[in-house]
Amino acid sequence: MAMVMSDSGANRLRRQLESVGFEARLYVKQLSQQSDGDRDLQEHRQRIQALAEETAQNLKRNVYQNYRQFIETAREISYLESEMYQLSHLLTEQKSNLESIPFTLLPAAAAAAAASGGEDGGGGVGGRDHLRGQAGLFPNSGGASRDCAGPGEEGKQRTLTTLLEKVEGCRHLLETPGQYLVYNGDLVEYEADHMAQLQRVHGFLMNDCLLVATWLPQRRGMYRYNALYPLDGLAVVNVKDNPPMKDMFKLLMFPESRIFQAENAKIKREWLEVLEETKRALSEKRRREQEEAAAPRGPTQVTAKTSNPFEDEEDDEPAVSEIEEEKVDLSMEWIQELPEDLDVCIAQRDFEGAVDLLDKLNHYLEDKSSPPPVKELRAKVDERVRQLTEVLVFELSPDRSLRGGPKATRRAVSQLIRLGQCTKACELFLKNRAAAVHTAIRQLRIEGATLLYIHKLCHVFFTSLLETAREFETDFAGTDSGCYSAFVVWARSAMGMFVDAFSKQVFDSKESLSTAAECVKVAKEHCQQLGDIGLDLTFIIHALLVKDIQGALHSYKEIIIEATKHRNSEEMWRKMNLMTPEALGKLKEEMKSCGVSNFEQYTGDDCWVNLSYTVVAFTKQTMGFLEEALKLYFPELHMVLLESLMEIILVAVQHVDYSLRCEQDPEKKAFIRQNASFLYETVLPVVEKRFEEGVGKPAKQLQDLRNASRLIRVNPESTTSVV
Repeated sequence: MAMVMSDSGANRLRRQLESVGFEARLYVKQLSQQSDGDRDLQEHRQRIQALAEETAQNLKRNVYQNYRQFIETAREISYLESEMYQLSHLLTEQKSNLESIPFTLLPAAAAAAAASGGEDGGGGVGGRDHLRGQAGLFPNSGGASRDCAGPGEEGKQRTLTTLLEKVEGCRHLLETPGQYLVYNGDLVEYEADHMAQLQRVHGFLMNDCLLVATWLPQRRGMYRYNALYPLDGLAVVNVKDNPPMKDMFKLLMFPESRIFQAENAKIKREWLEVLEETKRALSEKRRREQEEAAAPRGPTQVTAKTSNPFEDEEDDEPAVSEIEEEKVDLSMEWIQELPEDLDVCIAQRDFEGAVDLLDKLNHYLEDKSSPPPVKELRAKVDERVRQLTEVLVFELSPDRSLRGGPKATRRAVSQLIRLGQCTKACELFLKNRAAAVHTAIRQLRIEGATLLYIHKLCHVFFTSLLETAREFETDFAGTDSGCYSAFVVWARSAMGMFVDAFSKQVFDSKESLSTAAECVKVAKEHCQQLGDIGLDLTFIIHALLVKDIQGALHSYKEIIIEATKHRNSEEMWRKMNLMTPEALGKLKEEMKSCGVSNFEQYTGDDCWVNLSYTVVAFTKQTMGFLEEALKLYFPELHMVLLESLMEIILVAVQHVDYSLRCEQDPEKKAFIRQNASFLYETVLPVVEKRFEEGVGKPAKQLQDLRNASRLIRVNPESTTSVV
C-alpha cells in the first residue's frame, strides 16, 4: 500500500513539474509554507532528486537508443550505396556489351568502314564516337563532346595544346607523354550534405586523369584549374534521381567526394559510360605493360645458356626457377581493380572490407618475387594503406565523440591491429579512454555532501576503468605483451587523475577525519573490485594518498592535543554528576563502544561518576581518533599513526603526573590517583589491544609507555617524567 501511494505521489509530482504553467518560485513558496519542519523539506528534496535522476536515466537511455539506430541506419545506407554502385557498374557493362553486338552483324564492307572510322578517331575511346555525333572541343551549347581531333599523334597533341590554352594554371600538370583528351562537357557542382548549388565547372577527361576547371565569367570561353584526379584512384557512382535533384553522379576520391549535375539524362549517361570505358582502357593498358615487363626475353636467355658449353645442367636450374619466379600474374580483374576498390571502401567507411582486400592481396603475393609491376602495384596499395591508417587514427582521436564507451573503439582498433599497427592502436586506444575518463570526472556534479560525491566519483571512475580493462583484454588478446605494460602505465596515470579529484574534495576542503576515513574506505572497496580481472591497483592508491592522509592525521592530532590541553588548564579534579539516569546510560554505552567494559565500577549512586570529566572526554576522543585512523591505515602509515597516538596519550599522562606531584590535598590526591588508575589500567590496555587488532602486530612503544606509567602509581612522588 505504501509503495502504491509512493508511486502515485511521484506521478503527481512529475505531472506538477511538467505542467505548462509551472512557476518554480511560487512552488517553493507554497512548499515552505506547507512543510512541517526540516524533515519534510529533506524528504521532498529527495523525491525531486530521485525524479531528476530517473528523468536523466530515461533521457540517457533514449539518446543511446537513437544513437544506436542512427549508427545502424548509416551502416545500412553505406551497404546500399555500395550495392547500388556495383549494380550501376554491372548495368553499364551490360549496356556496353549490348551496344557492341550490332557491329558483329554488319556486312563485311560496313564492318571495314566502321573499323576505318575507328582508326581515324584520334583521341576517341572507340568506333562508337561516329554514332554519337561529333562536336567542337568547347561547344557553345554547354553540352558535352568526345574529342574529334585529327588522325594520329599530331591531332591528339593539337587537341591537348588547345586545352592548355583555354585552362589557366594546368600546363605544368599535363605534360605526361601520350596524354590526350577523350571527353569534355559542362557540369554544375553541388554541395554533398545539403545539395546546395556551388559553382559551374567544366570537366576534361584525359586518357589517364580527369581535370575539373571553373568558369571565368569575366572572360568568355576561359577556365581556371580547380582539381586533377588520376583515374586509378577515382570511383564513379550514379546518383538516383530525386526531383528536383536529377541527372547527377558522384566522384569518389579519398578523402573527399564531389557531386556534379549534367545538362540532361543523355549527357549524364554519356559521362558515366565514357568514364567507365576510359578507366577500363587505362586498366587494360597498364595490364599489357605489366605483362610485357614480366615476360622473359627469349634471345637473351638462349645466349646466356649457350655461351658456356661446359656449364652443368644443374647450374642452369636456378636461372630457370628465377625466370619462373618473375612471372607474377597481375591480370586478374580483382587485382586490376584493387586500388579503386580500396578507395571506395575507404570513402564508404567500410574498413573491414578494405583490410580484407589487403589481406587477400598479401596472401596472393606471399612467397612471390617483386618484379617492377608488383612493386608498382604495392606502391599504389601502400598509399591506400596510409590513407586508411589516417582515417582509423582519426576515428580513435580524442576529438571524436566519447559517448559510445570503450566498445565504440573496437572497430578501428581491430583494423589497425590487422594492418600491423598494434602499438599505434594501443596508444590511440589508451589516449581515447584517458580523455573519456577525464571528461566523465569533469562533468560529474559536485554535491553538497562529500560522501555522496565520492560515491558517484568512485562509481564513474572505477566502472570506466573496469570497462576499459575488459575491452583492452578483448581487443589485444594474443598481441605483443608490451601492450599490457602500456595499459598498466595508463592505469597508473588514470588513478592519479582520480586521486586529484578525490583529494580536492575530501582533504583540501578540510573534512572531518571520520568523513575522510569513510571516503577512503569507499575508494578502497571499489579498487579491490578490479582484482576480479587480475588488476590490483590498491598499492597505487595507497602511494598516491599517503601524503594527504598523513596531513589529515597530523591536523586531527593537533586538534585533539589542543582540546586536551584546554581541558587540562581548567581541570578541578571533581567527580562527574550526569544529573539523569538517561545521561548516565548514554555514557555507559559510549564507553562500551570505546572498548571499556568495566566502566560500571567507576559509577556511583545518584548518577555520579567517580572520574574526572577531563579523563572521560580524553578517553572518548582518543578512542574515536584511533578507530577512524585504523580505517585509513596501511603499512606506509604505521609510524605516523603510532607517533600521533603516542603524542596524544603523553599529553594526558604528563598532566596526571604533574597533578599528582603538585596536589597537596589528600582527598583530591586520592581522586587523582583513581583517575590515573583508570587511565593506566583500563584505557591504555584498550588502546594497545585495539591497535594490535587493527594493525596486525603489537606496538612496543605503547607497552613501554604503559610500563613507564607504573612508576607513577608505585612512587607518585617521583619527579621522573614520562617520555
